[in-house]
Amino acid sequence: MIYKLTLNTAVDYVVFFDELVGGKIMRSRSDMFFFGGKGINVSWILYELGIRSVAMGFLAGFTGKAIEEGLSDRGIGCDFVYPENGFTRINVKIRSDRETDINGKGPDITENEYTLLLEKLDCLCDGDVLIMAGSIPPTLPDDVYENIMKRLRKKKIEFVVDAAGELMVNALKYRPFLIKPNMSELGEIFSRNLSSVSDAVEYSAKLQKMGARNVLVSMGADGALLLDEYGKQHFMPAFPGKVVNTVGSGDSMVAGFVAGYSKTADFDYALKLGSAAGSATACCEGLADMKLIYKCMEQEDYT
Repeated sequence: MIYKLTLNTAVDYVVFFDELVGGKIMRSRSDMFFFGGKGINVSWILYELGIRSVAMGFLAGFTGKAIEEGLSDRGIGCDFVYPENGFTRINVKIRSDRETDINGKGPDITENEYTLLLEKLDCLCDGDVLIMAGSIPPTLPDDVYENIMKRLRKKKIEFVVDAAGELMVNALKYRPFLIKPNMSELGEIFSRNLSSVSDAVEYSAKLQKMGARNVLVSMGADGALLLDEYGKQHFMPAFPGKVVNTVGSGDSMVAGFVAGYSKTADFDYALKLGSAAGSATACCEGLADMKLIYKCMEQEDYT
């Protein structure tokens, strides 16, 4: 079974303006909302690709209830902890001539609620996959991903980590199956300005020396690179479509890769499906559906 851990779930409220002028009362041209948080996005794409999974993490208040109902209505399994204080955050995404994101704080997580989550994770078994994605609420310890992997280290669980900075670096000692930094995050880890495929290869290899088994680097319009645990480089170009919205693109890539690898155990196919899922989401307002993902895979650049 595939489990996705989202510690900072969200409702993403997206508003569109022809032109945004500060200091004035304005009416949006259109608006929409999505259930968000990196792990929630992964759940959605896995569902589109026909992969069963269970979503875990924290949900609070009326926004948390809406997320759980939305996931359950799609047949996505849920096993959340429900904090008593606060509500699942609302992130405001402003789209005009520029993208502006305002991310909410989220609920306060008590020590007892954190312990309850850890106890829920104890149910994972040999052969399961645990995807840990995204930021954490400010009331949780910075080493939360590391602690979870340490707690479960005696089980044969495949860990996937998609997080920035120290959250990812601290997890490397437990040899995650896959990590997925983007180029900016990869550069930040090593305090370097990276821009080329060769840069991605060089610094992915450094992450492998630190413990990562497979490193998947999303490079936006330049495509994606996978440096696998056998030292082989795999590259896939981005789908040549118009980028509409980058939110959720990286999460879609993770979901597509995990779905592809779970079906075939083939790195090339996994990267192909992951790249198609990421590109498809970048070309639509929300998360991509199955039809658009497989349409991307059928493009000439993917054959």
